[in-house]
Amino acid sequence: MESNINSEQAHPDVAKPTDTTTNKDDPPPTVPDSSAAADGNDDASPAPHIHHSRSGHLLDDSSSSGPENGADKDGSASSPDQNGDVSHDPPPPNLDEEIHLTLQTLSPDIDHFLITLSERKMVVSSQETLVGEMEEKKEHDEKQETEDKDEKNEDPISGEKEAGSREHKPDSEEAGPDDEEGKKEEEKEKQICKKRSTILMPEFVEKYVDLVDGKIRDRDSSSDGKGGGGGGKWCLSPDDDALFMEIVNRFSRLASSLNEFRSDPDHAHLVNRIGSIHQRAMSYLEDEFGFLLQEHANQQPVQEPDSAGKSSAKAAETGEGGSPLPESQSKLEEEKESPYPGYSEETVTNLRNIASQMIAGGYESECCQVYMIVRRHALDETLIQSGFEKISIDDVQKMAWENLEREIPIMTSIIKECASVHFPKEHKLVHSVFSNYPSLSISLFSNLSRGILIQFLNFAEGVAMSKRSTEKLFKFLDMYETLRDGFAAIEGLYPEESEGELKTEATTVKGRIGEAAINIFSDLEHSIKNDHGKTPVPGGAVHPLTRYTMNYLKYAFEYKSTLENVFREHSKIERADSTSRPRFEGDSNQAGGGGDQDNNQSPFAGQLARIMDFLDQNLESKSQLYRDVSLCCIFMMNNGRYILQKIKSSPEIHCVMGDPWCRRKSSDLRNYHKGYQRETWSKLLGCLAQEGVQVHGKVSKTVLKERFKNFNIMFDEIHRTQSQWVVSDEQLQSELRVSIAAVVIPAYRAFLGRFSQYFTPGRQYEKYVKYQAEDIENCVEELFEGNASSIARRR
Repeated sequence: MESNINSEQAHPDVAKPTDTTTNKDDPPPTVPDSSAAADGNDDASPAPHIHHSRSGHLLDDSSSSGPENGADKDGSASSPDQNGDVSHDPPPPNLDEEIHLTLQTLSPDIDHFLITLSERKMVVSSQETLVGEMEEKKEHDEKQETEDKDEKNEDPISGEKEAGSREHKPDSEEAGPDDEEGKKEEEKEKQICKKRSTILMPEFVEKYVDLVDGKIRDRDSSSDGKGGGGGGKWCLSPDDDALFMEIVNRFSRLASSLNEFRSDPDHAHLVNRIGSIHQRAMSYLEDEFGFLLQEHANQQPVQEPDSAGKSSAKAAETGEGGSPLPESQSKLEEEKESPYPGYSEETVTNLRNIASQMIAGGYESECCQVYMIVRRHALDETLIQSGFEKISIDDVQKMAWENLEREIPIMTSIIKECASVHFPKEHKLVHSVFSNYPSLSISLFSNLSRGILIQFLNFAEGVAMSKRSTEKLFKFLDMYETLRDGFAAIEGLYPEESEGELKTEATTVKGRIGEAAINIFSDLEHSIKNDHGKTPVPGGAVHPLTRYTMNYLKYAFEYKSTLENVFREHSKIERADSTSRPRFEGDSNQAGGGGDQDNNQSPFAGQLARIMDFLDQNLESKSQLYRDVSLCCIFMMNNGRYILQKIKSSPEIHCVMGDPWCRRKSSDLRNYHKGYQRETWSKLLGCLAQEGVQVHGKVSKTVLKERFKNFNIMFDEIHRTQSQWVVSDEQLQSELRVSIAAVVIPAYRAFLGRFSQYFTPGRQYEKYVKYQAEDIENCVEELFEGNASSIARRR
């Protein structure tokens, strides 16, 4: 309001203040209304009085009606000039004789009146300033005089000085009449200031008030008819809207300027009436402001929830219904293309004009309250359609993980939408509507968005405080990424000086989520170390612990950058804490660095290396549960090959573990392979050795029969047993079969070709020679299938 009044330019018809010089013995002249000079006490400018005049000039009591005050009998105002003569103002126009008196014709008079009133305030203010300065100077002089007297009394003085002081005392006493003269002059100046605080109110002001009152009543009744009670179509007549805003602006300045005369008993009725009309005008603007804000919400299509959940976001999470997701995405794309959340440029302009007028009229809180209520409700409705629910920290901690697991993706998706779509639009809208009030728009946006952000932070904190388990890691990392990326985008919508508190809260919750994620990831290491199962896996297959660990790591490495960031930040905190042990130190003998690895491992790489080390140790321990050394080797080959393939299939894990580690793992697999062949097929090949078959230069049938008999027994047992063993990796299975066939079949074919002739064809041959070379090859192809193979199938 003050800015509007002070921004008025000085009217050329208003005379500038002039100073007059008088002798103290002469009576003070009657000072014109715009003059400025005089000193006085604090009460030199009391509450002003208002008097009606037909002209727009501001007059004091000395020029009010009456012969003694210098007024003519016809009521025209007069004032003395510098020579003491009285000059008469020209007779004012007779407003009652106006043929067509409208708001437009009275507007220039009101503007002139406001300018004159503003200049009068400046004069009175300058007078009060001068009076204050004079009082301050007087106090300073009195204080200085007192200090001088005290100094004279303290100094040692001679008798002559004392006498001089005594002689001077009557002189000071003689100064008493001069002081009395000064006091009288001060009182005169106070009276002048008091007169200058009194003005005459032109009669056209009251007529203007009547016209504005009628205009507002007409506008308000028209609005009720259009809007059905409480608001109308503001933009039905843009020209009329602009004219009405101009009228309200002028009337607001009038109400503000005359408000200081509310205590005047002669004119309190008029001032109070102006205030009442102004209040109704502001109430009408408030209704229209709320109507324009709400109108877009009634035109927005409501998103239909799917049958399986609250929204398409939930349907996408649970995997139910494929159609809502594309529809939701298309609506989201439409929202991204719109500059405002459902408002046209014309509507935003109207909102800006109304808001500016309400704030200028002293109704800032009402305007902000309407804006907050409407926009918060609209934003809440939008988020509810996406599945948003207000969940307290206690409710989160009480929720079963199955329910919480469904809520986390919904909440993270909503915050991402807020960061990319909703909040930027709300930010643009509030800064457009309140573009003339930057601090106000910042406060409104902060209050509007903060409630939603606090809800999410409370939800995230409740998740961080829930019971830890390894399967929760990925949802925790989703929350961490949302806090990191989403809040970084949201913080950009706040000015630097006001984002500190929100940033601190988000950083704190993010740290708790990150710490929980690290603890969950570390729990994997503990679960591997503490897995002391004594039941061997049938057939030497891949152990469930191996499958779980590697699949877990594969999914975890989809969050590689996030995990590295989490571990790095946590490592900094631990290093800063002198009481914490160095938990993430690089260990050069655990995981080889790749070509792009530094000598110093990252905290996350060190954690992964320890997990792989503990897994190898656990598998070595579990392999001892097999009594058959060959099966022990198969078990280690199965698990080692599974681990190696998982690492090679994941570029992220392979990058962290490095090529040297993979080469060492491949070397271990070859050693297990050699151990298997040695334990399984070396004894069998001993039966096919030609040494010892000849006795005294002749082939011994007894030895030959024993050799074939032992071979058949051993091969039958190997085939029966190892056909039930499991090698799930096809490449490893093929490699084992090829290596077995390459060793056994040539040796058996050579032995059979040389010594089968020593058996009598028929029953004797069939009794000892049970397998042909092709049969051996077929049996080898049946190994590691994981099921019992019938001996009868060999032929």
